Amino acid sequence: MPSPTSRSTACTLLALPAFVAGLVLAPVGASADTDPNGQANGHTNTNGNGNTNGAASPNGNANGPVTPGLRVHDGRIVDANGRDVVMRGVNHPHAWYRQERQSIDDIAALGADTVRVVLSSGDYWERIPAGEVSSIVGQCQDNGLICVLEVHDTTGYGDNDQAVPLDRAVDYWVDIQDVLHGEEDNVVINIGNEPHGNSNAQDWTHDTVEAVERMRAEGFEHALMVDAPNWGQDWSHTMRDNADAVFAADPHDNTIFSIHMYGVYEEADTVYSYLGDFVDAGLPLVVGEFGHEHSDSTPDEDAILAAAEEYGIGYLGWSWSGNSGGVEYLDMVYDFDSDHLTDWGERIFHGENGIAETADRPGC
Repeated sequence: MPSPTSRSTACTLLALPAFVAGLVLAPVGASADTDPNGQANGHTNTNGNGNTNGAASPNGNANGPVTPGLRVHDGRIVDANGRDVVMRGVNHPHAWYRQERQSIDDIAALGADTVRVVLSSGDYWERIPAGEVSSIVGQCQDNGLICVLEVHDTTGYGDNDQAVPLDRAVDYWVDIQDVLHGEEDNVVINIGNEPHGNSNAQDWTHDTVEAVERMRAEGFEHALMVDAPNWGQDWSHTMRDNADAVFAADPHDNTIFSIHMYGVYEEADTVYSYLGDFVDAGLPLVVGEFGHEHSDSTPDEDAILAAAEEYGIGYLGWSWSGNSGGVEYLDMVYDFDSDHLTDWGERIFHGENGIAETADRPGC
């Protein structure tokens, strides 16, 4: 499985600030992200054996319409010049800490090339308006960050009574489309965070295909990112086994898959097997969230970082600051202060295969 040869994250990239999400202690088997008021997401664990044989292959290379900006080519994410883009960054929950505007500058200063930004459609948390999104995109452009924007209100739909279906996230993107037009070089639209829990994981393929098709019908030319079911951890292998169908549904051949790695990924073999299957299938994958500890078990962060580097897969750690409810250990800095990194912050930014060592920001 090849490693990347010519990475790029172009220092002119735009982005939204990824303002870290306050988390709460989730039930055993649950993933990390929740709101600071204590609404747990509840990712349920399984035996974590990581058997990922039989991943389906896409229909072929990126042969669809030529699209601007960040795009998928031969199973890789590339920039407008055709150079590999391997994301190295963190999550930041803007939706809950909208006042922490310095965080984007600080994340970039520590060497990240990407920030995943928590937004809200207004269905669960307070809506982030278009003007605010535009402002944050501009700030990230100034800092040379790729911007992965996500709607968090979909988290755990089917298990979480307050979550909304994926089509509500699409409604939000359509509403703010004007401020995203022209930002295809810099912005990736992560349609909805962890949009299916465990009870309805079987609906993931149908709902995700519909969301991708609708985004394209509405005129979005951006690279799209879709999260796995099972609160992002895909222990049912639903995303792995149906990713080719979702990819084929995109007329632009420009959809990226995102796995969230918490307690299900406590063994190195599980990590390598899951990531390796996507590489073998020629399907683009990013580790959109992961941590070094969690309530459902202890993920193997060393294996996640090493495998991502070996396979040339992007990763976005959870999360910058503001976690609560018993998972404060997932903060990378204390109280949004970049001068005071936590153990997790030191590991992901300065450890082996960490951000400072592996991020590629030419010209910065």
